Amino acid sequence: MTMRSPQDIAARIHVIHASDDDLFGFAEEVLMEALDFEHAQQFCDPATTAAQWDQQRWSRHSDTENYARWYLDLPIGKILDHRSGSASRSVTKLAELAWLLGHDDVAAAMAATGYPMYGAPKVSVFAAGLGWPITDLVDDPGDRQMLSRMAKDLQCSPDGCTQGCAD
Repeated sequence: MTMRSPQDIAARIHVIHASDDDLFGFAEEVLMEALDFEHAQQFCDPATTAAQWDQQRWSRHSDTENYARWYLDLPIGKILDHRSGSASRSVTKLAELAWLLGHDDVAAAMAATGYPMYGAPKVSVFAAGLGWPITDLVDDPGDRQMLSRMAKDLQCSPDGCTQGCAD
């Protein structure tokens, strides 16, 4: 996978700041965590040390792809639990992870996809675009069926939903 350079990431953070599109800072959070201290320092509180930075970022994962694979479990859980606000944050982060991994096509496809069913179609586009079929990430057959339906913008159950889905 193509990875973005620290300079590319910093430039994207500057663009996001200028656009005011990242109201809650979720996109910036992912981008910042991809930077080492040397490159993140320009965006940090001046009192932040390298040791503090390394404790805050996701460097415990070997690389961006490893982090993205790990992180993908979170929005899947939010979707299955019918938690829209949390899922929205995750969708924003996944779009930035797609960009970080050099998958502009996936980020664009996510942007072009609607946000019904707690973002399941967008999360599915991310997973499929990176070659990680979304249903392969769920062990329980009932949850797999529910996630598959929601990714197609259908209620979680063919018998109707009691948790908040709407067609």
